[in-house]
Amino acid sequence: MEEKKLDINSIIGFILIFGILVYMMYQNSPTPEEVEAQKQAEQEQVEAEKKESKQNEAVVTKAQDYSTEQVLDSTQQVVLKNKVGALSYALTLPGKDITTVQTDVFELKFSRMGGHLAEVKLRNFVDYDSVPIYLVKDQNSAFNITFGTSDNRTLNTQDFPFQPSVTKSGENTVVSMKLKISETAFLEYRYELKPNDYMIDFSIKSQGLSGIFNTSQPITLDWKQKGMRHAKSISYENRYTRLTYMHDENRVDKLSQMGDDDEIVEDVKWLSYRQHFFSSILVANDSPFKKVEMTSKNLVEDEEVDTLYTKMYTSKMPLAYSGGEINKDLGLYYGPTDAKTLKAYDKSLEESIPFGWGIFGWINKALFIPLFGFLSGFLPYGIAIIVMTILVKIMLSFVQYKQFLSQAKMKILKPELDAIREKHKNNKMKAQQETMALQSKAGASPLSGCLPGLMQIPVFYALFMFFPTAFDLRQKSFLWVDDLSSYDSIADLPFNIPFYGDHVALFPILAAIAIFFYMKMTTGQQTAMQGPPQEGMPDMGKMMKYMIYFSPLLMLIFFNNYASGLSLYYFISNLISIGIMLVIKNYIIDEEKVLAKIEVSKSKPKKQNKFQRKMAEMMEQAEQQKQAQQRRKK
Repeated sequence: MEEKKLDINSIIGFILIFGILVYMMYQNSPTPEEVEAQKQAEQEQVEAEKKESKQNEAVVTKAQDYSTEQVLDSTQQVVLKNKVGALSYALTLPGKDITTVQTDVFELKFSRMGGHLAEVKLRNFVDYDSVPIYLVKDQNSAFNITFGTSDNRTLNTQDFPFQPSVTKSGENTVVSMKLKISETAFLEYRYELKPNDYMIDFSIKSQGLSGIFNTSQPITLDWKQKGMRHAKSISYENRYTRLTYMHDENRVDKLSQMGDDDEIVEDVKWLSYRQHFFSSILVANDSPFKKVEMTSKNLVEDEEVDTLYTKMYTSKMPLAYSGGEINKDLGLYYGPTDAKTLKAYDKSLEESIPFGWGIFGWINKALFIPLFGFLSGFLPYGIAIIVMTILVKIMLSFVQYKQFLSQAKMKILKPELDAIREKHKNNKMKAQQETMALQSKAGASPLSGCLPGLMQIPVFYALFMFFPTAFDLRQKSFLWVDDLSSYDSIADLPFNIPFYGDHVALFPILAAIAIFFYMKMTTGQQTAMQGPPQEGMPDMGKMMKYMIYFSPLLMLIFFNNYASGLSLYYFISNLISIGIMLVIKNYIIDEEKVLAKIEVSKSKPKKQNKFQRKMAEMMEQAEQQKQAQQRRKK
């Protein structure tokens, strides 16, 4: 009973204590007036601390701190004037952040900050994934001018807002971006867009700034751009992405194809930031750039990781003052890397396309580009490649005829050549002399088969350069191929094989099989006609046997990521070569007639030319020295 009373007393005690605490808290709580006074004191202390902190900081003003809606008081205007001088006026003007203009070929966005193109979309093209082609987007490009002012400041146009205006000049659209010092003094970027034209007439001009510019300091145009990926294989696309420029009248040079590179070049007429099938080109219309500092940086180190950009290009070029003002007429080309389109501007811009150097480029420009353009005008692109291949092989069929004729002569002479080797098996030099003499009399020199074959090399290399750069093949389908300018994937692999890729392309497999059988047929004959290897000389027969397997393997691996149009050409070309070889061997070359001609040639006295006489003398001297050495040893 007592325990129960204790529990009740304890509960009552706790209740009383709690009530007393509540009462005391209520009695000691501040009045509303006291609360308001405390808040005001705390606010004054925070403001005092802020003011003290600001006094200890340097005043830094940025252009973006002043929005178009802000109205600056006198103090702010003074701060801004101290920061950027005469250009403070530009920061107080309202304007749209982005100005959008469309033409038949472009959708362009001009940035108010810096006055440059913030976005360039090509309306008539899409990439491998059906996404529109952008050459400028997401701040991958910068185009600005650095200059000095008369009050010893160094400023950059990218930090200042330009005032946009869009007007019409006949059928052309004119976009004017002005960095204003006042309503009558400004720096202007003027873009004139023409219908169905990828070239923008672009000028940089100033008005009323002769007292603002410090002409003793250099004024520099700085153009940077990262090439955006547009193709299935970024590594293959990167192989044909390159900074190209024309200088010293009409000389065309390039920076490194794959690695990083830099160069300082004088008298530059144009700069091309080529992105395989699309290019951004800056053209000096009035006079060449006196000096350009350019760099190219490879951005694809790992194809699995680096998937957005191919290369980073930069160019810095000084602009010249004229009467204290700027007046530079330029051209900006954003469009396809297409020979026909570029050639129409009559500025040799098509030279930025890698057709090949020397005779290889000449063959492409004079023969293959016009021929393919003619055939593709009325034939499907895949059929046009096949027809062009047939025409090329017919044109070179006389080369194969010469090669097989030489092989036939060597085959007929083989018994006599074997007899000479057997007769002089202990005197290799003598055997070689008599072999050359017999071949010379019969008109069956091995070089007569090799030299015509060398004539095919320029054609081979020219076509090797033609197909990967043929813009007309881009996104053109044929049979199972979706894009003749890219690889023809028939199977995707769940892993990546070094040098091969993560897919299986069919045309390289077919081309490799055709090359194997062609080399098996031709190399087999040549190996059978060769005698034992000469002392100190490599075994050519064994090397050719290795080539039978090495060449198709190289085709299979190396061309797996190449343009399927190129693999289609090699496949058809080797099939035709096999057919031509069989026709020549079985229906054209008559070995009995060839033998009769050889006998006639052998019966006639054969005059040696100067080279043959020299070779015979050298071999005779070598033989005499060898015999003298043997006598001394004995």
